[in-house]
Amino acid sequence: MVHQKEEELSSLQSDGLTGRTPEGDVLRVREVWDHNLDEEMHLIRSIIDDYQFCAMDTEFPGVVARPVGNFRNAGEYHYQTLRLNVDMLKLIQLGLTFSDSKGNLPRINNELCVWQFNFKEFSLSDDMYAGDSIELLKESGIDFAQIESRGIDVRRFGEQLTVSGVVLNEDVKWITFHAGYDFGYLLKVCTAAPLPADEAEFFHLLRLFFPTLYDIKYLMKFCNNLHGGLNKLAETLDVERIGPQHQAGSDSLLTCATFLKLVDKMFSMDINSLDAHLGVLYGLGTDGVHELKHMDD
Repeated sequence: MVHQKEEELSSLQSDGLTGRTPEGDVLRVREVWDHNLDEEMHLIRSIIDDYQFCAMDTEFPGVVARPVGNFRNAGEYHYQTLRLNVDMLKLIQLGLTFSDSKGNLPRINNELCVWQFNFKEFSLSDDMYAGDSIELLKESGIDFAQIESRGIDVRRFGEQLTVSGVVLNEDVKWITFHAGYDFGYLLKVCTAAPLPADEAEFFHLLRLFFPTLYDIKYLMKFCNNLHGGLNKLAETLDVERIGPQHQAGSDSLLTCATFLKLVDKMFSMDINSLDAHLGVLYGLGTDGVHELKHMDD
């Protein structure tokens, strides 16, 4: 995986963050807006067969509500919290990093690249949000005025994503970190519908659209002495961040590099050894049941 210090990156308003790697390669976060969505989705369709690891991160307006009632287990409570908030709130950014099994990134116009999609539905003046979450996004450099004026129609994006070969494809391996909300928003985009009331139906749709997925936060349960969030794990594994925290493109890139380093160090460089953990999201479904049993102990 390419490493690059954040201060070496420069901001280009139209084309996204760019920097030069120690090896001399240019790395670009390709900003996707309404005007260039068709072109960028065409590029993704052209590379997906050769770069079948897809690391994903989203930025959204935080958590603003909690469900009330009785719940069978911790997983059900976490899912109903997720559903309530995803249905109420709107996606702000999606970051996608594609790589091969060795961490090589696609090269376009002689530049290594990742993608960052900006969606126009969210409005600071009209929509609900958690204030601390939005402040973090502002501090990271997200320009909400630009997103609202130039951003992608999320319904149009959902239509294109569904036929892109990125979803509904068991050969694409989705790499995420503590990704319940990430997949909640993506399922909402792909189906153009609210999330299912029942958690089992949510996982049915999840397996349909994302047949092969790994949640790094869940995998950490099987690694001695690994704790904390993505940044802490990356530091522990000596993975250097590229670009600003709390922007979806750079976060997806860090997710990709961290996953590959985790497989290398903790799972003997054998992704097939992760088959038992396929499709499990941290704190939800079967992991939510385990969490309740642990709490009961």
